[in-house]
Amino acid sequence: MTSAAVAVTAALTFVWLGMVLAISFLEAPLKFGAPGVTLPIGLGIGRRVFKALNAVEAVLAAGIVVALLVDAPGTGATVALAVAVVVLVAQLVLVRPRLNKRSDAVLAGYEGPRSHAHLWYVGTESVKVVALLVGGILALAG
Repeated sequence: MTSAAVAVTAALTFVWLGMVLAISFLEAPLKFGAPGVTLPIGLGIGRRVFKALNAVEAVLAAGIVVALLVDAPGTGATVALAVAVVVLVAQLVLVRPRLNKRSDAVLAGYEGPRSHAHLWYVGTESVKVVALLVGGILALAG
C-alpha cells in the first residue's frame, strides 16, 4: 500500500511536470508565432509567465522535498526528484539571471549576437522533464 506522502509526492511531481511541458514547450514557442506579437511583447509576456512558473515550481519542489522527508518512495524516485530540484535551483540562480539580462538588453534596443543562455534554459528544462517523469513513475511504482 502506498503511503499518503508517496501519493502526494507523485501528485506534486506530475502537476509540476505538466506545468513545465505546457509552458516551456508549448506556450513559449507558440507565443512568438502569434500574429502581432513582436519580440518586445513576447519577451515581456515571457518574463511574467516564467517568473510565475518558477514561483509555482519552487512551491511544488518544496512540497515534494517535505513529502520525501516524511516517506520517500525509494532511492530511484528520490534521486530523480532531487535532480529536478537541483536543476530548478540552477535555473533560478545561474540561468534565469542571464536570460533577464539579455532580455533587458533586447528591450533596450540591443541587437547583438544571440545569447546561449536560452539554449542552457532549454537544456535544463529537458533534463528537468526527464527527471520529473522518471521520479513520478518510480514514485507510483514504489
